Amino acid sequence: MTDAQETAAETALRTTGGAPPDDGVPEGGLPIPLLEPREGIPPVVADEAALAEVIAAFAAGTGPVAVDAERASGYRYGQRAYLVQLRREGAGTALIDPVGCPDLSGLGEALTGTEWILHAATQDLPCLREIGMLPTSLFDTELAGRLAGFPRVGLGAMVESVLGYALEKGHSAVDWSTRPLPEPWLRYAALDVELLVDLRDALEKELDRQGKLDWAHQEFDAIVSAPPAPPRKDPWRRTSGMHKVRRRRQMAVVRELWTARDKVAQRRDVSPGKVLGDAAIVEAALAVPENVHALSALPGFGHRMGRRQLEQWQAAVDRAKALPDSELPQPGQPLNGPPPPRSWVDKDPEAAARLSAARTAVSALAEELNLPQENLITPDTVRRVCWEPPSEPTVPAVSAALSALGARAWQIELVAPLLADALTATPA
Repeated sequence: MTDAQETAAETALRTTGGAPPDDGVPEGGLPIPLLEPREGIPPVVADEAALAEVIAAFAAGTGPVAVDAERASGYRYGQRAYLVQLRREGAGTALIDPVGCPDLSGLGEALTGTEWILHAATQDLPCLREIGMLPTSLFDTELAGRLAGFPRVGLGAMVESVLGYALEKGHSAVDWSTRPLPEPWLRYAALDVELLVDLRDALEKELDRQGKLDWAHQEFDAIVSAPPAPPRKDPWRRTSGMHKVRRRRQMAVVRELWTARDKVAQRRDVSPGKVLGDAAIVEAALAVPENVHALSALPGFGHRMGRRQLEQWQAAVDRAKALPDSELPQPGQPLNGPPPPRSWVDKDPEAAARLSAARTAVSALAEELNLPQENLITPDTVRRVCWEPPSEPTVPAVSAALSALGARAWQIELVAPLLADALTATPA
């Protein structure tokens, strides 16, 4: 039995959500509203001179650095950062405008070797990478919360249950490309990094108490070393409502409209959904309108849309209609891995039996360890091993297969024996 299993067997976490036993909100108590940053709202850094001062201050600071970024999802094209927040002992809090300071590689270099604290790091790292900031070491408080068994791992919920403070979260979905940024938004942004160091320290103690701290370090190292995600193949297939589109000619309409919309959105720097909604694209694909008049009668192409806009969307429809059959998209996406599990019983009953046994065993262990099943091992990894198992279902062979699929050492140690047993399951 591992240390974590012994801890889970001996004592449950003493507060709802798994907060460290000696910290957090007293039982029956109310969280304390966090209304102002300790040193007030810092000025927004928007020129090279002010950025140089911040770089010097943070290079001279001590301990880890709290980092956050705000994007304009739903308002602007892409996922670029429109505000970067940092806090470090000895340097205080900084708010940096990446529009005025688009190259933050100097700041990134100054923080080389420093542990970065982020909440849900994989969401912010892509936009930070674009402006020259990449950590060499990190602590992800959201992932730490998952491993520690918290049922709610949003930043506000974590700060409240672990530290006893209530964060105001009313500005999370605003248009951060707005200039100048309103003072309440800046206050919110500064408060997002105000307690990240405190949260990190408390979570480290809790993970250590549960025997999971090494697991967390392995997870954090995997995030740091992960390469940028490759461009998604056929992104138009993710159009909401795509399941209604079944004919190849209709799929071609979706593809042409999606591509035309994306070009317009990129040129105007607005969210694609503000140019043309997914529902409208699907309606046009299902109807395959003959002309602008027919198109204008469809939902999403109503009276507020100008003639010129209607013509550009009809032109996309016409391009799809003119394609030869050989150039029409194929239904479904090329599978990179096993088929959907619902089809396993018919395609390969033995694989279905292996998967059922594996899922049961993994689920039981995850519950025993008080952590989400997908953090113990990803469902995709389990499916791949069960669909194409090693020739010999031994623990070393399964361990090698898990390692090749990117599982971490702690996951392999816990899960390989379970999967090795599951791979011997036979259909009932």
